[in-house]
Amino acid sequence: MEGYIVTISITILIYMLLAGGLSLQYGFTGLINFGHVGFFAIGAYTSALLAMQGVPILICMVAATAFAAVFAFPLGMIALRLRGDYLAIVTLGFSESVRMMLQKEEWLTHGVHGIPGIPRLFGNGPSADLWILATLVIVNIIVFAGIKGIIKSPFGRVIGAIRDNEVAVRALGKDPARFKTRSLAIGAALAGLAGAFQAHYLTFISPEQFVPLITFYVWMAIIMGGVNRLSGVVVGTVMLVGFLEGSRFLREIFPGVSEVQLSSVRFWIIGMALICTMLYRPEGLFGERKTVKK
Repeated sequence: MEGYIVTISITILIYMLLAGGLSLQYGFTGLINFGHVGFFAIGAYTSALLAMQGVPILICMVAATAFAAVFAFPLGMIALRLRGDYLAIVTLGFSESVRMMLQKEEWLTHGVHGIPGIPRLFGNGPSADLWILATLVIVNIIVFAGIKGIIKSPFGRVIGAIRDNEVAVRALGKDPARFKTRSLAIGAALAGLAGAFQAHYLTFISPEQFVPLITFYVWMAIIMGGVNRLSGVVVGTVMLVGFLEGSRFLREIFPGVSEVQLSSVRFWIIGMALICTMLYRPEGLFGERKTVKK
């Protein structure tokens, strides 16, 4: 039971890094990014491929974070001049292009067979998972403190203004595209870091681990918790993974339900939770309530 709790906690903390990056992009900048999992995949494969060549894991993880951020800049230059639905479509296409490349470039990524035997963070000792968990806790604290600092900085005030009224920001002589690109890069870097942790925790990665569904899971987490509240990101991520893992035990309650049916029930539960959130608390559990002045 202890091992299961540690595993779930590690999963929550990895998703929390993903959610923190997406919250910065959407909740604080207004960018609709449906391709977040693409940067997650870039980080995972970068760190894994370097580690397989004998590069120290710490350097691999730093490289994964940096490489994911670098990849965001050309995408930002192209896509961030678009708005709303168009940006969402472009970023979704980007993530699928990354996944297809990982499948086709077998000489580098081993294609659909994936990469096994990735060096594990802190080795394979009995306390390795606890060390990974402790490291993720520290990294998340640093990351969320950094995001909070960004939000309160002059840069943070500009991206907040872009989210609320981009036309007004242009009128003040600021270039929104430059600020949005930097915000996209920071969020991508966090996704790349999360991917590196994923690779060195599971020790195996394949393209099928980076499907668009992962992005939408993260979207569910920040919507349920509150898109512009860091506390909401934390609670929303815990709720999401709690729903995903808790629904696995439905088979004990309904023994006649098959695996395929159980998977559908899990999606139904998550969907209903999201619908109820949008109906009764559209700003999220920790979002600001909007009051109407009479």
